[in-house]
Amino acid sequence: MVELNERSHRILQEIVGNPRVTSTTLEKKYQLTRRQLGYSFNKINDWLASHRLPEIERTRQGQFIIDHSIFAQVNKDQKPEMDAVVLSEEQRVSLIILMLLTRRELSLNHFTYELDFSKNTILSDMKQAQSFLDRYHITINYSRKSGYVLEGPEIQIRRVLHKVVSDWIALNGSGKVEAMTLLSPDDLSRYKDIIDAFEEKLNIQFTDEKMEALPYLLALNIRRMEDGYIIESLSGNHQDIIRSEEYRAVGDILKEHITHEERLLLSLYLLTTNVYRSEELAPTDPLTTLPPVIEQMIRLFERGACVHFHNRSLLSDKLFQHIRPAYYRIKYGLTETQVIHDSITEELKEVHHLVRRSVRPLERYIGADIPDNELSFMTMLIGGWMTRQGESMKEKVKAVVVCPQGVSVSRLLFNQLSELFPEFVFLDSLSVREYWRCELDYTLVFSTSPLEGEDKVIQCKPYLDQDDRLRLRKQVMMEVQGYVMNDIRVDHLMDIIRNHTTIHDEKALKETLSVYVHREEESVIKQRVESVPLHLEDFLPIDHIQVVEYVDSWEKALSIASEPLIRHGFIKQSYVEAMRQQVRDPYIIIAPHVAIPHAAPEDGVARTGMSLLVVRSGVSFNTEETVHMMVVIAAVDKKKHMNGLMQLLSLAGQEEDRERLIREGKPKDIQEVIMRHSV
Repeated sequence: MVELNERSHRILQEIVGNPRVTSTTLEKKYQLTRRQLGYSFNKINDWLASHRLPEIERTRQGQFIIDHSIFAQVNKDQKPEMDAVVLSEEQRVSLIILMLLTRRELSLNHFTYELDFSKNTILSDMKQAQSFLDRYHITINYSRKSGYVLEGPEIQIRRVLHKVVSDWIALNGSGKVEAMTLLSPDDLSRYKDIIDAFEEKLNIQFTDEKMEALPYLLALNIRRMEDGYIIESLSGNHQDIIRSEEYRAVGDILKEHITHEERLLLSLYLLTTNVYRSEELAPTDPLTTLPPVIEQMIRLFERGACVHFHNRSLLSDKLFQHIRPAYYRIKYGLTETQVIHDSITEELKEVHHLVRRSVRPLERYIGADIPDNELSFMTMLIGGWMTRQGESMKEKVKAVVVCPQGVSVSRLLFNQLSELFPEFVFLDSLSVREYWRCELDYTLVFSTSPLEGEDKVIQCKPYLDQDDRLRLRKQVMMEVQGYVMNDIRVDHLMDIIRNHTTIHDEKALKETLSVYVHREEESVIKQRVESVPLHLEDFLPIDHIQVVEYVDSWEKALSIASEPLIRHGFIKQSYVEAMRQQVRDPYIIIAPHVAIPHAAPEDGVARTGMSLLVVRSGVSFNTEETVHMMVVIAAVDKKKHMNGLMQLLSLAGQEEDRERLIREGKPKDIQEVIMRHSV
């Protein structure tokens, strides 16, 4: 009888568990060459033949054709006739820890018998197990009276229990967990009924993978509690758990006496478990304010990726179903239990990067960075949504901006180019060193300086005036499309249209086409004729400058800073509200301690203007930035304020002048600094 080695066994389980998996995915996941994967498939098919089962066939596209009889045989009793598969060191270490977590009075003989390895091998594995447990401040101790036991904070021991059980079941199924922990079928049946009761009471449906692990986690946690291993206290504020429906359900369904801390932990397990579906949040749920944050995240992604999602509310709901449990995993340090089966593919690499840039509102909401394993699930969901509506990052022109002049200059140039080329996806602004390390797939590189050895670099100035913008757009569109709009003959367009349709008003159509084709050139000419460039001092007269010692919040600072613009009719109150509602995008921080909050013209701008608020003690923008200078910008278009903005950037980039402006006591003194930069 042919026996499978560990690698071939895992690959077979992977294919049976996920028939749509491809050869490429398997090669990446198990770090195999195409030849090694082919060898494993020969072994698998030999094993199938020895069990009188049909072979698994591979298509040219790397997908698999699997006969139904294979599913029945492989899934029968979890692992039929495969217990002879040799355990890897990693698997043995996991099972040793699992036994230590769930059984008592263990001797070396127990481990050698259960794992079928020599004492020397088990002792070596014990050292690896201890190395793993060190990060949780847990030690493996031995005494003749008690045998091998774990000693350390009980909450850390429960964290290890959660990780080991979740990881093992996700990768290997539940068969070994049942055997090693000595859980009886009756025990498991009882706890499965309890999980069913949770689903019914909470009106949710756990994912199949999590549904398999939950009865074991519940049973083994309660076993430790009954054995006298009690969690004494959980640090921090847990009001978000206590106010949840899950906390109430644990108290209602688990009738046996459990401590407050145990109830918190079991509630947390439910809160961190992924679901297929869930009903609307109860009004008392602590995360009722999360959906608007997800909306902000989606808008940021749309803006960065140049897409508009259809049925955005459904996408928001799908993201919420993942992000709600992720919130609790991240906040309470349980993200390590999220196993990623498939890494981010090459096709999704740029999507993943843009998702990473879009989750800042969510990170502020949680109060912590989002780890990559959690982020990957969001990327796959958003990437799948793009695919379904026919969007592809491959088809878009993607660009990076390289600027060695510092963060503030880089941010402004990035924003200018994003506005100048709204049809392009601008992935990031990079320093020269970051550029050479960048692994993103991009079409264009905009740089303020030459990049050695790079031919296809579009050089541009750090500050773009109107002539620069027009010239740069023509150059780039010629390179990307092979033409610019102004080179298109309106007469030729009219001939083409006339040959294919009936024109009802030739004069009106010709005028409309002419305006469209020459819109960029006419816009610049109009700008030259209609206005002389305004300077920073024109935008910031003395009655637009305020100095305060202290402000208790960013929102309050916005209100104070906007008062002169409201008083003089530049903006409406709706503009202030729009700024408050906006995501705190780091790109409004143009220099250390200097911010330029703004909203869209349609949010309530009557005239172009600026106002300055200096907060001596600073006001918190986020966990990393404190702002001392806030310049509110109200613009009716993208041009009129640009010269003043350039001068503001110049001022903000001069550390000595910037610090003096923050220190100066009177608006008149501040205005003198502003006037020096208004040339």
